[in-house]
Formats: sequence, structure tokens, C-alpha cells
Amino acid sequence: MADTRQATGLTPQKWDDDFFVEYIQDSPFKSVMGTNENSIIQMHEDFTKGKGDNMSIALVNRLTGDAVTGTNILEGNEQDLASRSFNFNINKRRTAVRLAEMTEYRSSINLRDAARSSLMTWAQEDVRDRIITALGSIDGVAFTSADDTARDAWLANNSDRVLFGALKGNNSANDFSAALAQIDNSADKLTPGALSLMKRMALETRTGADAGKPKIRPIRIAKQNRRYFKVYAGPRAFRDLKENSTIQQAQREVSIEMENNRLFQGGDLVWDGMIIHEVDDIAVVNNGTIDCEPVYLCGAQSLAYGVGKRYKTKTKTFDYGDKYGVAIEAIDGIHKMRFGTGDDDTDNPVDHGVLTGFFAGVADS
Repeated sequence: MADTRQATGLTPQKWDDDFFVEYIQDSPFKSVMGTNENSIIQMHEDFTKGKGDNMSIALVNRLTGDAVTGTNILEGNEQDLASRSFNFNINKRRTAVRLAEMTEYRSSINLRDAARSSLMTWAQEDVRDRIITALGSIDGVAFTSADDTARDAWLANNSDRVLFGALKGNNSANDFSAALAQIDNSADKLTPGALSLMKRMALETRTGADAGKPKIRPIRIAKQNRRYFKVYAGPRAFRDLKENSTIQQAQREVSIEMENNRLFQGGDLVWDGMIIHEVDDIAVVNNGTIDCEPVYLCGAQSLAYGVGKRYKTKTKTFDYGDKYGVAIEAIDGIHKMRFGTGDDDTDNPVDHGVLTGFFAGVADS
């Protein structure tokens, strides 16, 4: 096992107390994390929970009924809040590094400080990868691990919140592989029109077979009295969108007010009440002819991030005291929230806050 050599010029500092805070503050998803129902990634801490335990978050939909006016009786005419719970699992996650004794004595730097940078990078990349996996998950199973039967069942439940290319009609029979095969590299790139269609799909009132399914709620920015969706796109879909002349003109009109929006990050694109962010690590999926990329439109309560134990450190000596190790461990879980539309919370689940699009994602020539 290789030993980690530490850089010079570091000073000892308190480690455990601020590692978790720094880990959250520097996360690329920090702007969409919060503890209330208006957050894309809703965090929930319960330090009574241990590895293998479950957590629960209430899923709340907006009220849609008319007001009771005048002297009409309110009692008996209350609206059903249609609140359901989403239960999810948390588990232990950990890693460690090993340092040589001579390095420790020569620098006189605390072991935790010597390992801080490497462990911080690992923790942030780990949560980033889990968020991406959760966004693309099929009823709680990673997309790459879900078989055709599972993907078809997911699509049947989520047909109102999945778009293949430029047209809703590309999904005609809730056959995932057949719908994906409809995508080509000319008509089905990510465009402003496709984004606006995704937004309309998210906001439209469900009718018919979809009547019990919730709308996807946008994030409300209180001080600006505006509402937005956040869209995550892979590098190829983002490339095609950025090359679109309509998008290029729209970016020239982005206001200073938008620059101060907490959801907006440098390099983001803005279109029709959506903030589009490029995520390098979104994987392509091949439809048999071309590569395609998923694009995720996210509203309130898209993902749950449960924490049973914040990152803590442990140290250990090896080889008769010649080597030192420092480990970090946490107990947490990141999952896409699902809303049961049947009689039970888990019956006929739909993705609560995520609308998924698949678009052409052909590599650069």
C-alpha cells in the first residue's frame, strides 16, 4: 500500500469540528441543498439512526382547491394535503489513508490535517457520484443495474415525466428501449424548445390515468418572488444547447439580478425559468444507433440526503508504530424521492421532483 506524502507549509488545526461544514460548503450541489420542502436536495439529520436504518421524509404537494368565501362553512370542506412519506435507507461509508512516521515527525503536523485534502476530495466526489446515480435511478436501483423489465415498469409509472428527444410521441407504448431508439442526432438534440416542453410537462395538471400524480414544484426564490427549475445536463447535451443561436441570444439578456440568484453558478445557462448546469460525470447510454444523454429537470424535493452520523475520524498505528493511518466514516444515504400514487406510500411510485429527458449525445468528431 502506498504511503501519502504531505505537503509542506500546513499548520495544525481542529479537524473533526469543521470537516463536515467545509464538505457541504464546497460541494458543487450546495446551492440546491436545504432542510425544508423548498429544496431540490432536502437534507435530514437524525443522529439516533445507525447503519442499516431507515429515515422518512414527508412529501407535500401544493393546495389546489378554491377558497371558502363569505359565511360558507369551512369545516368539512378542508383540502386534502395529499402528504405521503418517502422512506429510505442509510448506511456507513468510510475510507482511510496511511502516512509514514518520518513524515509526521519532520512536519509536526496533526495527522488529520495531513490527510485533510485527500479525504475532503474523496468525500465530495463520493457525494457527487451518488447524487448523479440517484438522479438516474430506476425505482431506487442504479440505471446501469436495472434490467429492461424494471425500466419499462418505471416508464409506465412515470410516462408523464419522461421525455425522449423532441416529442412526447416518441414514447408510444412505455417500452423504454423502443422509445430510446427513436432518438436521432438531427431532430433530438437538447434545444430551447425541448427544455420548454420539459417545463410544461412538469407543471401541467395531470388528468386521466395520471390524475393522482403530483406536479413537479419549482423552487421559489423568496426575495426575488420568482420560481425556477434547475436542469442538470451532461457535457454533450450541454454542448448542443450552448451552440443553439436562440440560447446564445438569451444569455446576452441575462440580468444582473440573475447573477445574484443562489441557484445560479458561473457557466450556467438560463432559459424560460430554468437554470441549466453542466455536469461532467453524467454517463451516456447507447440506443443501438447513437449515444444519448439523460437530462434531469429538478424541482422541490427531488432528492433526499439523510445523515445519521456526520463524518468523524479515527486514527491507528501500523507496523509497530512506523506508520499512521487516519480514517473518516459517516452514516448517510442519498436517494431520489418517490411518491406512491396507489393506496399505499409505495404503490405505483413516481419520481416526485425529477423529470427526465433523453437526448442525442454524440461524441465530438
